[in-house]
Formats: sequence, structure tokens, C-alpha cells
Amino acid sequence: MAEAKGGRCAWAEGGDLDRSYHDLEWGVPRGGDAELFEALTLEGAQAGLSWSTILKKREGYRRLFRGFNPDAVATLDNDAVDALLLDPAIVRHRGKIESTLNNARCVLQVRGEFGSFGRYIWTFVDGRPVQNRRRSLKDLPATTPVSLRLSRDLKRRGFRFVGPTTCYAFMQAVGMVNDHEVGCFRHDAVSGLMPDLDP
Repeated sequence: MAEAKGGRCAWAEGGDLDRSYHDLEWGVPRGGDAELFEALTLEGAQAGLSWSTILKKREGYRRLFRGFNPDAVATLDNDAVDALLLDPAIVRHRGKIESTLNNARCVLQVRGEFGSFGRYIWTFVDGRPVQNRRRSLKDLPATTPVSLRLSRDLKRRGFRFVGPTTCYAFMQAVGMVNDHEVGCFRHDAVSGLMPDLDP
């Protein structure tokens, strides 16, 4: 991969996968149901693991969870869970796998109420990315009042593996907040972007 012009967020220097994810995806506002469901699933799967581990397994997740189409994942049953637990392409943790199936069903319920999962998610920041000016990795919070609200509401709606720390990482990933460090070449690049919330 070509070197970025300017700096890069310190967390993204772990390897090629981390750099590519940071440079092309992290912090870009996303509004599609499948991409939001994927981000929420992967952030939940990361609990107790490194993000690099999850990135290495992402293609496995996409293949086994049907491209993160929530309609398709919602149809999977206990037999599917047992089969998924045998596949090393993903994190083999029963609770995390079961939560993915459960959360797909919850996404469908939210979509029925709001028209799309994206429209619901983005209400927590009034439809616009929050533009932060973090100077370094130590300035990044683990949670915020908004991630606490999002976590509580997702749990109220039946979602699992959606604690406030997971929710804040999700918000960063899908561009609800611009948490690129101010010296990072991506900070200004994503600052003018908005999510596409059409279902």
C-alpha cells in the first residue's frame, strides 16, 4: 500500500489490514442496513480480542453470515449456530454467534419502525456526523453519553453484545463521529461526508 500523505491515526499502524481499513473505511459515514449490521457484529465480535484479529476474519464473517443481509441472517437457526461454531473462519464463541442471529431479527424490527436501520441509528447524532478534534490516541474516550444512550436503547430493543464501549467503537467505525486525529490525513477527508440513509 502506498504511504499516506500526512500522518495517520496511531492505532492504524499495526499492519497492512489495519492501515487499509483506516485509510478507506474507518470514520466514513455509512447508512446502509447491511453495512451497519456488519459493523455492529464485528465490533461485538471484537470484545476481548484485537481489531486486527477481526479484520483477518472479516471475509469469513461475510461469507458465513450471507453478506450481512439481515433478512438472510434472521432465518438462521440453532443448527446453523452449531455449524458456525465449527468454522475457524470466524470467532467461535456461541454467545457472539447467537447474538448475530438475534441482532439480525432486531434489525428487521427496527427497520419496520423507522424504514431502515440506518435511519434509526443516525437519530442519535441528529443525522450528522459529530466532528471531533482528537489530538492523539489518548484523547479517544471509551464511551460517551451518546454511546451510553445508544447502548441502552439497543438493549431495550433486544440487541445483544452492544455495551457502551462497543457502541462507541461502532459509532467511530461508521462515521457517526469523526475521531480521526487532527493530524491524520483522513480527518479533513471525511469531515464533509454524509451518510446515505435511503433504504
